[in-house]
Amino acid sequence: MKLWGGRFQKSTDQLMEDFHSSISFDQRLYKYDITGSVAHAKMLAKVGVISVQDAEKIVAGLKEILADIEAGKVEFDVAAEDIHMNIEQLLIQRIGDVGKKLHTARSRNDQVALDIRMFMKDEINQVAELLKELHNTLLDVAEQNKETVMPGYTHLQRAQPVTLAHHLLAYVQMFERDSDRLKDCYKRTDVMPLGSGALAGTTFPLDRKFVASELGFSKVSENSMDAVSDRDFAVEFCAAASMIMMHLSRFCEEIILWSSAEFNFIELDDSYSTGSSIMPQKKNPDPAELIRGKTGRVYGDLTALLTVLKGLPMAYNKDMQEDKEALFDAVDTVKKCLMVFRPMVASMKVKKESMASAARGGFTNATDLADYLVQKDIPFRQAHEIVGKAVLYCIQQGKTLEEMSLEEYKELNSSIEEDVYKAISVEQCVNARKVEGAPAPEAVQQAIEAARKKQ
Repeated sequence: MKLWGGRFQKSTDQLMEDFHSSISFDQRLYKYDITGSVAHAKMLAKVGVISVQDAEKIVAGLKEILADIEAGKVEFDVAAEDIHMNIEQLLIQRIGDVGKKLHTARSRNDQVALDIRMFMKDEINQVAELLKELHNTLLDVAEQNKETVMPGYTHLQRAQPVTLAHHLLAYVQMFERDSDRLKDCYKRTDVMPLGSGALAGTTFPLDRKFVASELGFSKVSENSMDAVSDRDFAVEFCAAASMIMMHLSRFCEEIILWSSAEFNFIELDDSYSTGSSIMPQKKNPDPAELIRGKTGRVYGDLTALLTVLKGLPMAYNKDMQEDKEALFDAVDTVKKCLMVFRPMVASMKVKKESMASAARGGFTNATDLADYLVQKDIPFRQAHEIVGKAVLYCIQQGKTLEEMSLEEYKELNSSIEEDVYKAISVEQCVNARKVEGAPAPEAVQQAIEAARKKQ
């Protein structure tokens, strides 16, 4: 018989049983459900709702069930619907009628809200730790490549010379913002909802702050209806996860491009590459491609949650059972991607000469030539036009700006002197950019040191 079956005269149809049950996916909440129940039982005894002896018996039974689940000795029952009813049913089977007292002064509505929040607090911390590890890896690789010159791009066209370190630090900034978003999300997840009941609280004299303290929550929810219907924290996590995945996907797109023969900037380690079943020469950047593909999956989880919640009246509705699979998938996907991405980047081989050669092509020093002319007291717009004509001339003659003779330069503008060649060398183009946040090695070193202090 169902634990809620007193009002019913018919058994649940088998089709409905399977459709209604969530145990296939919410069983992963077992540890949080039991931990929350232990705190609830202790609190019920503390305020005199149940005896200390009954609470001790309940707690002992719950801990035994936890040990058996972790030992693989428990088979969950679909007919018991969810993890909450499964554990309560197991408890009653083991300790008898005393187990029936556990659900006093609570509902599955505030129980599941508690479980998900406890689960998410742990998962947010784990994702944050993975981001920290990635952050440190990127700083390590940047430290090794402060003078590795490469072309910077706009519109995927060579634009100006930068360094690989500077390029990597752009992603460090992105992942730092992701870490900040997770911290904000954690604050709004760290709210204890138990004691809200189904939606209207309870007549029992609960000590909610005691439960919050037992479970490590910083505060309790302030409105019982909001507490059982709020999934903002889950949406917020999926939004933060989507941003993480977007940043990973952008980085992966560059890794995929850079590892191609057309770019030839990097080579992924064999342990993070795959081959072709028909083409023996192939070395494919599959991990990067998979992460890029899985980004859409996490976006879908966010959209699914928003769509489930958008039309729900107060307070709890069964629709909210649909929150877990999307949330679990977002958690699992972002964690797996971070776990693969970090060592993939750490082990990649940087082809410094190829990067430097590319930086010397595509007229990436054109802006520096214009700046050189500005220093000769030529207005920037006029300098821009002069350099544009120089670039056109070089394209027509099949040469680079460095290969133009001083006589050819003087035909464009008489102010140009021999020192122009030093001004437009790609190394000088990088080294001269010393302002805060720029790619000169000393500026990059300062940025690396500042980033390390943030962790």
